Amino acid sequence: MSSENKFFSHGTLEKNVGWLIVATIIVVSIAGLVQIVPLFFQHTTTEPSPGVVPYTALRLAGRDIYQREGCVGCHSQQIRTLRSEVERYGPYSLAGESVFDRPFLWGSKRTGPDLARVGARYSDDWHRIHLRNPRDVVPESNMPGYPWLQKSAANASSIQSHMMAMRRLGVPYTDEMIAEAPKELEGKTEEDALIAYLQGLGVNRRYIMVDEVVVK
Repeated sequence: MSSENKFFSHGTLEKNVGWLIVATIIVVSIAGLVQIVPLFFQHTTTEPSPGVVPYTALRLAGRDIYQREGCVGCHSQQIRTLRSEVERYGPYSLAGESVFDRPFLWGSKRTGPDLARVGARYSDDWHRIHLRNPRDVVPESNMPGYPWLQKSAANASSIQSHMMAMRRLGVPYTDEMIAEAPKELEGKTEEDALIAYLQGLGVNRRYIMVDEVVVK
């Protein structure tokens, strides 16, 4: 074997940590690109699923509150294809459901239940009680209460700039939608906004699946 072949041999990589690190990075980068790049060109990952539309101004404000209060730290929004998860939470999540999300709130921890399909499962009044004191409706809950949300007005001053920023990222907000946004938040509390956000999570996907079952 020539000296050139010996230099690039497997033994060389095993005995030289530096070359092993370089080779590992190259291999992982190539493998990652092969898996990730095609996803940018698949319609199922780049186009919204049926029924998925941009967040209304009120729901967008509620999503900001959801992030601010750290809800994503205890609740995921991603149902995997495992049978146990589908039976408990509902239809598994699709990439097309999150095309208007900036940032994604899939999460990775479930101190509390997954919320990907929580929309319309409970009434607005149930959510109000739950947010103010979770143990009034779920005695075993370890979730903290958020009673101050009912007294805090939804922030209408920054909603238009937020929507314009989202439009630059590809969310199809129209000029009319942006112009009407502050009016939608008039007289609304942060609690109203957060509940509006929660009530819309996964609703379209669940109803579409139900319709398909009925048709069959």
